[in-house]
Amino acid sequence: MKFRTEVIIENAGFEVNHQSNILFLGSCFAENIGTMLEKSRFKTDINPFGILYNPLSIAQSIDFLFTNKQFSINDLVNHEGVWHSFSHHSRFSGLNAEEVLETMNKRMQVSADFLRKTDYLFITLGTAWVYFLKQTGKVVSNCHKLHNNIFTRELTSVEKIVNELSKQLEQLLILNKKLRIIFTVSPVRHWKDGALGNQLSKATLLLAINALQKQFSRVSYFPAYEIVMDDLRDYRFYADDLLHPNSQAIEYIYEKFASCYFSKETNELNAEIQAVERAKAHRPFNPTTQNHQTFLDKLNKRIEFLDQKLIHLNNFKP
Repeated sequence: MKFRTEVIIENAGFEVNHQSNILFLGSCFAENIGTMLEKSRFKTDINPFGILYNPLSIAQSIDFLFTNKQFSINDLVNHEGVWHSFSHHSRFSGLNAEEVLETMNKRMQVSADFLRKTDYLFITLGTAWVYFLKQTGKVVSNCHKLHNNIFTRELTSVEKIVNELSKQLEQLLILNKKLRIIFTVSPVRHWKDGALGNQLSKATLLLAINALQKQFSRVSYFPAYEIVMDDLRDYRFYADDLLHPNSQAIEYIYEKFASCYFSKETNELNAEIQAVERAKAHRPFNPTTQNHQTFLDKLNKRIEFLDQKLIHLNNFKP
C-alpha cells in the first residue's frame, strides 16, 4: 500500500561538485539550500542583494550584476534615520549612508566577478506579486516598512516575467558558454492574498518558468515546490507559522537535490566533510588525555585529506 505520492526526480544529466561555482538568487528558500551547500564547502555566492521574492526584482538584480552597477546616495532612501535601498534586503540597511554604500558596492564587485565564472545559477521565485515605487515606476525588492501609499502593487503577468527575465538570461548565456540556469519555485506560501491569491501567484511563476525552459536549452527546473505540496503534504513539515517549510522538510528537499545533481563521489565527500565538522565541534571533558590526543591526530589527517581534495578552500584547519 502507498500512502503518499513521492516526487521522483531524474538525474539532471550534469554534475554539481566542489569545483563548481554556484550563485543563488531569490527567496529565503534559495538561502536555505545555498547555506547547506556552503556548509559542505561548495564554492557559493548567496543572494548578493539579500532575499528577493519576485521575478522582476531578480531580473533587475541580474542586470545590476551584469553591468557591475555602483550604488550612490541617489539610490538610497532615509526612513526614521535609517538608510535603505529599494533594491536590497534590510540586512544592507544602516545608520550611516557611506557605510551602507560601501557594503553594497563591495558586495556588488565580488558578486559581479563571481557571476562571470559561475557554472550554475539557481534562481528561486517566491511570488508574482510585485511592488512599484509610484514616484518612479521602478520595481521595489523590499518596502522596508515604508507607508503603503508610496507604492503600487500588482500581480504581474506571465508575459512580463518572461520578457524581463529572458533579456537577462540571454545576455548571461552569451557571456558564459558553460552556464546552466536552474529555476525553483519557493514552497513558502504567501498568505497575504489568501489561498487563491497564493495559488494564482505560484501558477504564474510556474507558467513563466515553463516558457523560459522552452526558450533556452540551458534552463531547467528543480521541483522544490512540488516536493512540499505533493510529496510531503502535511503541516508537520511546516514551521510554527504554517507557511514556511521546517528544517525536516528542507533536509528532505536537500536529499532530493543531492540525488539530482551530485555524483556518488560528491556525496561521499560531503559525508566526510560533515563528519569532520562534527568532530571539530567536539568538546572533550579532559583535553589532556591520550585518547583525546589520538583523536586529534586522526582528525588532523582527515583535515589534510580534505584540504587536498578541496584545494580552493583552506579553512578546515583550526
